[in-house]
Amino acid sequence: MFSHKLEDEAENEGFTVSSRFLALLFLGVALVLAGIIVLVVTSLELGGSGSVGVVIFIGPFPIVFGSGPDSKWLILIGAIIAAISLVTFLVMNKRYRRLSE
Repeated sequence: MFSHKLEDEAENEGFTVSSRFLALLFLGVALVLAGIIVLVVTSLELGGSGSVGVVIFIGPFPIVFGSGPDSKWLILIGAIIAAISLVTFLVMNKRYRRLSE
């Protein structure tokens, strides 16, 4: 497919998977699970009264919303994280295209 391969790529059944990609994937899953655990523990301790902020990605487009007394800060933090994620996506996409030429 490409004339050269990156050093940190492993070939598996006809397509290449970057070890960085796998590390980021596992880190993302671990962070989501840790966030769920924190929310459940906090909800149990506070009796269900708290603030919630949510960022949902559909493709590269974030949807940010929240509820509760401190939701504006959670929404702001979520929007900042979403912006950082979009910039990271665009930079990595540009690098990948440059390497594949």
